[in-house]
Amino acid sequence: MERTGAAAVIIGNEVLTAKVHDLNGPHLIKRLREVGIPLHSVETVLDDVDAIVDAVARARRKARYVFTSGGIGPTHDDVTVRAVALAMGRNVVRLQEMLDLIMSRATEERPVTAEGLRLADAPEGAVLLPQADMWFPVLTVDDIFLLPGVPQLFRMQLETVLARLSGSPVAVSCLYLRLGESDIAAVLDRVALDMPHVAIGSYPEFDTDKDYRVKVTVESAQRGPVDDALTRILTGLPEGAVVRRE
Repeated sequence: MERTGAAAVIIGNEVLTAKVHDLNGPHLIKRLREVGIPLHSVETVLDDVDAIVDAVARARRKARYVFTSGGIGPTHDDVTVRAVALAMGRNVVRLQEMLDLIMSRATEERPVTAEGLRLADAPEGAVLLPQADMWFPVLTVDDIFLLPGVPQLFRMQLETVLARLSGSPVAVSCLYLRLGESDIAAVLDRVALDMPHVAIGSYPEFDTDKDYRVKVTVESAQRGPVDDALTRILTGLPEGAVVRRE
């Protein structure tokens, strides 16, 4: 079966122990949605080689593109490079291009350390993508993109990657309704059955300060089916049911 879309592996003890709130996963979800690349899964794992190997292997089985976040620095808990290499059955090598970049930044006050040279380690076959406004390039190997865990750096490098990928943004419309889900279920069921190529979602809202009780989303690869499904739903709803439409 052909692999499509993307999958993500968020790496870090700090995320799973609530020391750090993960911002990279939600941002990746949003940006992939905007550029039209379907996301199959987001998995969060510890800084553990075996856990990362398993997660990357699972991601590669279902997705064409795999994004990792975190674990690519020079410290003892940065094991993502080694884990990705193991998941691919490859060795870890030192990239000369990266070594040259590291050495070019060395000064008498800030000499290169043995630990700092670990930044040049990569799975065999990896390449570097130049990163605008940042000396550290994007590390990638066979459609796996090893991105940093620091949110600001993650976002910058993600944009470099997305500029090289292609997707098909979906058409989406939303209805905000005064009715509860049980009141609209029959209408949604009927439209969903008649139009299986259109994705219809129903999301109840329990915050009494909000002006609606259910948000309904309708999406498809083309605008036409979305508009058709919306018309069918609206026709089946009682007058005054819609708070607003987006």
